[in-house]
Parts: sequence; structure tokens; C-alpha cells
Amino acid sequence: MSLNKLEKLLDISFKDSQLILKSFTHSSYVNEHQMQPLEDNERLEFLGDAVLELIVSEYLFETYPNKPEGDLSKLRAIIVCEPSLVKFAEHLDLKHFLLLGKGEENTGGRYRPSLLADAFEAFLGALYLDQGYAVSKRFLYDHILPFIDFDAFSHAMDYKSTLQERVQKYNQNEVSYSIVEEKGPAHHKLFKAKVVIEEYNFIGSSSRTKKEAEQRAAKQAIDFFDENNLYQ
Repeated sequence: MSLNKLEKLLDISFKDSQLILKSFTHSSYVNEHQMQPLEDNERLEFLGDAVLELIVSEYLFETYPNKPEGDLSKLRAIIVCEPSLVKFAEHLDLKHFLLLGKGEENTGGRYRPSLLADAFEAFLGALYLDQGYAVSKRFLYDHILPFIDFDAFSHAMDYKSTLQERVQKYNQNEVSYSIVEEKGPAHHKLFKAKVVIEEYNFIGSSSRTKKEAEQRAAKQAIDFFDENNLYQ
């Protein structure tokens, strides 16, 4: 597929189309075309990983001014992990631009998660070299970061442990949980949990499991404490 489509999608005119093309060149393609002066995308992937981590760090630092370093690190780790990178690559349809060897193509490499994640990082590395930091940042801010649903990451964020650590850092008060609402048929129940800390109590949003309900209640407490500069 022509890179023109990607240029239109991103509203970017690439200066060096060969550099961008290299970001989609898998080692299997290079191995099958040894008579051509080709390079694979592995070095660009290395660079893109660093660019991604820096821009995501900056984004989280600006977006969540009250979150402590530990929470920011957890969020960043979730955003830059392979499953997230695969979603980013799919969002941009990067699989259509990949140059793969026949063997890799025939075994489903175009849809392989690790390959898609690597291609996304390699493309970001190439974009950084081709357009600079400001354009790379705009690319992520415009096409990736606004579409991240942080609530969807709640399963990976251990809010209960974070809350416990932060409360115990300042006092020995107990953090207690209880299920305050249970509704729906047996095969489709929804739960709400309450967490109590000193004079504070918080009820989280409805969840499919009691464990997730407690996590959401803990998140409510953390968000409140962040906004009011408590237990930090």
C-alpha cells in the first residue's frame, strides 16, 4: 500500500519516504532480498521505544498533575506495553504497509502482535528522524493518546495496594471494604463496593466482579486524595 494514504491520515508530508519505508521492513524481507541494499526496522524500533516513553511521560506529567510518581510509572508501563502498541498499530492500519518475507507472510506475520508492536515503535522512530520531536509529539497527541481509555486499564492497576501504601505511609488507620450493592440476574450480576478510611468513604462504579468493584472504589478514593493533596 502506498505511503500516501498514511501521509493523508496523519496530515504529514514525509521528507524521506525511504526512511519511513524502512520502518516497515521486517528482517524476513531483508533476508529474502539480499541482493538489494535493504535494512530492517530493528534499529528504528530501538529509537522509537525511547521517543514513545519520553512523549508518554510528558503527556502523563501534564495530564495528571496530582498523581504521584508511582501511579504515573504504572500508567506509562501500561501504555507502552505490547498489547497497547498492537492496538495503536491496528488503529493506524500499519499492517498494510509491512514488508515481509514470504515465509513470514504465509504464517500470519502481518497479524502477529509482536511484529505489529515493533512496527509501531519503528515508525515512530522514523517519524522522529524525518520530522523531529515536535511533529512526533503531535502525532501521538492527535492520533493515539486522546483515544486511550484509562478506565479500561483499571484491571492492570492495583489501586487497592496503592491506596493501602499511601494511607499507611501517614498513619495506621485501617482501610476497609464492603459490597454495598448487588443487582441483576445470577449470570449477569453487577456489584458496587465502598471503601472507608477514617471519616472518608467512597463508592465505586458498577463492576462485574466484587474484586473489580473494590478496585474501583479504591480508585475513587485515590482520585479524591490526589485532587485534595492528601496522602501523597
